[in-house]
Amino acid sequence: MSHAHPELRTPPALPDGGLRVVPLGGLGEIGRNMTVFEHAGKLLVVDCGVLFPEEHQPGVDVILPDFTSIRDRMDDVVAIVLTHGHEDHIGGVPYLLRERRDIPLVGSRLTLAFLDAKLKEHRIKPVTREVSEGDTLSFGPFGCEFLAVNHSIPDALAVAIRTAAGLVLHTGDFKMDQFPLDQRITDLRGFARLGEEGVDLFLTDSTNAEVPGFTTSEGELTPAIDTVFRTAPKRVIVSSFASHVHRIQQVLDAAHAHGRKVAFVGRSMVRNMGIARDLGYLNVPKGLVVDLKVLEKLPADKVAVICTGSQGEPMAALSRMANRDHVIRIEQGDTVLLASSLIPGNENAIYRIINELTRWGANVVHKGNAKVHVSGHASAGELVYCYNIVKPRNVMPVHGEWRHLRSNGDLAIRTGLDPSRVVLAEDGVVVDLVDGRATITGKVPAGNVYVDGQTVGGVTEASLKDRRTLAEEGVITVVAIVDADTGQLAETPDFLARGFVSDEATFEAVVPLIEKALARAAEEGVGGAIQLEQLIARAVGNWAHRTYRRSPMIIPVVIDA
Repeated sequence: MSHAHPELRTPPALPDGGLRVVPLGGLGEIGRNMTVFEHAGKLLVVDCGVLFPEEHQPGVDVILPDFTSIRDRMDDVVAIVLTHGHEDHIGGVPYLLRERRDIPLVGSRLTLAFLDAKLKEHRIKPVTREVSEGDTLSFGPFGCEFLAVNHSIPDALAVAIRTAAGLVLHTGDFKMDQFPLDQRITDLRGFARLGEEGVDLFLTDSTNAEVPGFTTSEGELTPAIDTVFRTAPKRVIVSSFASHVHRIQQVLDAAHAHGRKVAFVGRSMVRNMGIARDLGYLNVPKGLVVDLKVLEKLPADKVAVICTGSQGEPMAALSRMANRDHVIRIEQGDTVLLASSLIPGNENAIYRIINELTRWGANVVHKGNAKVHVSGHASAGELVYCYNIVKPRNVMPVHGEWRHLRSNGDLAIRTGLDPSRVVLAEDGVVVDLVDGRATITGKVPAGNVYVDGQTVGGVTEASLKDRRTLAEEGVITVVAIVDADTGQLAETPDFLARGFVSDEATFEAVVPLIEKALARAAEEGVGGAIQLEQLIARAVGNWAHRTYRRSPMIIPVVIDA
């Protein structure tokens, strides 16, 4: 089993007739999935998603893949193929299209509809090509065949990519629900047919590779959701992903069965459910969905609200309800249903909201105390099943953290695949398929690109460190008036502290240290304002760490007397 090495360098030129695979996101993390395929001088991009920030990345809206390695080759990109409409697969597309706006976007009907609504916000009119399962199209030297797969969103697709170098099967996110709500099962016959043809490289979803057995069917949630609607004494407030059409359908069916009217709350929820309803993916009984103002006039036991915020996002509807900052005020006897999973890294934010909702008297039903969520990803049993019917020559686990990738690779080996044919890569690692064998040949830049408001890439790891310091350690501003002739303080410095616990006497002990540092500078002939500011910052920083075990941000200001 091969894996990434830190000593990897820029890869050599791709051999004639070879296929290069470069994951720019989604390997070693849950999110920002993006893979670039290179063959015969052309590039095919599969997915371009975003990663949502964690608590140690304050102020960041989303995280993008790093486009550096393909930025000067945008004219070689023949298409962007999108496997499904989740943010971690389509959220980065508007930013990639800023590099070249006429790259064709290829995806299913619902995927393109969700993306089109997003692109309108960015004022981009895309070139699109709608496809469905069974379609076979060519984009430059890449022949693409699309296959139906189950996921937690309708219209998800796997893609088989045919080149002169070999056949690649990319599952996208998938599972093998045998009783899907939309009756659209994963095309295992198609997988088997491709296996008979000969799959040279199999890129497989790793998210649930550590979970034994098979993922539970969506239909098995219906009794638990129905129980919530049947037993709730007052309002039912459901929080879900704004793209989880299947789950919303189950909620609508339960609300209709128990005589409750429904309102959608949250901009993305209203937009996406409107799209899904208009395209026929969401069946809404006439009169069931009403405006929120109409809902407010109904008895509490006839009301249901479907909103965003299942991941604890601070500005989403559920968070604002929990913080008493929303028109919907949580009251004693309300039932809140969190019909989604906990994305890794969001646990603290979610439990904080659960606590606040409970504080206001709500009964909170979630994955931890009721069967109200199932995963959209294949568990180990399903992955093994796929390996056994596809019989790939090489395997490259994708879509997951390192533990998921390794578990997926181990499953492939247990089905009989030669360990040397399992490629464990990470973002930026270059994998070449040449003469039927996939090997790691180098590495390209694939760091985090942060979106902060309207700024893309302006936030760096250094500025995030400054933000964390401000949040955790505080800031001390030191204003020092220095006599240019003597290099000594003309008067006692002023100290302004924020987030650093202090009183009038706190900084008395640091003044002699500043004077000592300035005296040493004068002896050595150092008199520039920038150098003096650095000396003062070092003196105050060392004192703060030694005295208070804190490392606040120090902002020195030197004024020439």
